[in-house]
Amino acid sequence: MNKLIFSDPKLLDEISRYARTKHIDKDDVLMTPGAEIVFVPIVQKGVLRIVRENDEGNEVFLYHLYPGQSCAMAINCCQAGKRSMVKAIAEDDTEVLLIPVRMVDEWFRYPEWKTFINSTYSQRFAELVEVIDLVAFSRMDEQLLHYLRQRAKASNTSALFITHQQIADELHTRREVISRLLNTMAEKDIVRLGRNTIELL
Repeated sequence: MNKLIFSDPKLLDEISRYARTKHIDKDDVLMTPGAEIVFVPIVQKGVLRIVRENDEGNEVFLYHLYPGQSCAMAINCCQAGKRSMVKAIAEDDTEVLLIPVRMVDEWFRYPEWKTFINSTYSQRFAELVEVIDLVAFSRMDEQLLHYLRQRAKASNTSALFITHQQIADELHTRREVISRLLNTMAEKDIVRLGRNTIELL
């Protein structure tokens, strides 16, 4: 995948020399809040779900990382010498390229790498603004539908195997609220509900 992102042979040589590939099973956690950032991940295969978690364990879904994408939060933390502010979870069996933090700034001498980092910041910033808009200006049913669509897109399926409590945790609300909204969506034929499954229609 790195050959599809980058074409500079010198940069590719350094990536081959310093980076390593890691496989993450579905639902396993790659990065946790408060952990020291020692690498920046670039997704090669699969999908990572990025969530923000506070000290009480409450979570808010931020965005997904697809093949060829990296986490702006991890880049920012490593450049600022801060610990991780997010949790990264494998949405499916996922493979990532781990870039040592010391190389992030050093590789800025390569125009392709500088462009990649800057575009990563730009894309993730736009997604975060969308999340803020949803939380600040949208009703919970709109937030829920956006969340379901993003999870379905990441899993490449219309049927999600997920509990109402898991959704409530990541949308920072009560399970009863999610269950009520899902039942309303089912009545409107937006979703079909099963045992721990939600199918988008």
